[in-house]
Amino acid sequence: MPSDALKVLEAGGFNAILLGPVGDPRVADHITLWGMLLPIRQGFDQYINLRPIRLLQGVTGPLAMKGPEDIDIVCIRENCEGEYCGVGGRVYQGTPQESAVQTAVFTYRGTERVMRYAFEYARRHGRKKVTSATKSNAINYSMVFWDDVFREVSARYPDVQPEQQLIDSLCARFVTAPESLDVVVASNLFGDLVTDLGAAIAGSMGLAPSANLNPEGHYPSLFQAIHGSAPGLAGKGIADPVATIWSVAMMLDHLDETELGTVVLGAVESVIAARKVRTSDLGGSATTRQMGQAIIATLRKPVPIR
Repeated sequence: MPSDALKVLEAGGFNAILLGPVGDPRVADHITLWGMLLPIRQGFDQYINLRPIRLLQGVTGPLAMKGPEDIDIVCIRENCEGEYCGVGGRVYQGTPQESAVQTAVFTYRGTERVMRYAFEYARRHGRKKVTSATKSNAINYSMVFWDDVFREVSARYPDVQPEQQLIDSLCARFVTAPESLDVVVASNLFGDLVTDLGAAIAGSMGLAPSANLNPEGHYPSLFQAIHGSAPGLAGKGIADPVATIWSVAMMLDHLDETELGTVVLGAVESVIAARKVRTSDLGGSATTRQMGQAIIATLRKPVPIR
């Protein structure tokens, strides 16, 4: 990414960014992440990472006896600070005394606003509960602080049930009782972990979208599939495009084109529910292009006038 990329994106007056999967086996992952994605998130204050976790009709998930009515979770991940803020360093490199320090930074501003967004999201979308992912039994400063702010924010929303749960047992709950979860708010690291787990219980990483939001609109927001570039699939034409297309639907919602967003996501849901065109991650043999063309064909069907 060029050094002036953020200035180019900001000066261009863009409302949103659609980012393809990033990563190359010739480049260390941390170089890629800190060379592109994290600078965009932090530079554009995209402090909300919104990740829906849904088992779609027509997808057989890995959890026995759990259907689409059981897996419908929205994870709201803090996206600019916490464990991924980049504070730390290494000393005495190449010697027996080599040491590394990585510091997580939790500010009141950053913590309060992501929790407030979670409760506002729950209220706006008719969801009844917000679960906070914590680890305050062991991480006795930052996570106790996280809990304190959660209690303060939740008191402002008496119509939404608050609860908090330790991250390890919360991961188990994602598997054993996903139907008991509604909106989950989590730090940068914990949100990263539980949403990959969420993609797994929803049937495939190829079905997992995300939005990196600057809710106030001061900067463009970014939309992307949560999976990486999958170098093992490169050039084979078999990757599932649904996560990226679903991310486009989320982008349309963000741009106040909610009707179009609903139509795009509806086309995805229709194709998957029909079970006729399926990429390899869903047990089929369709190519990326075939799945994409099936969704496009569904979009082009005339909508009955009601």
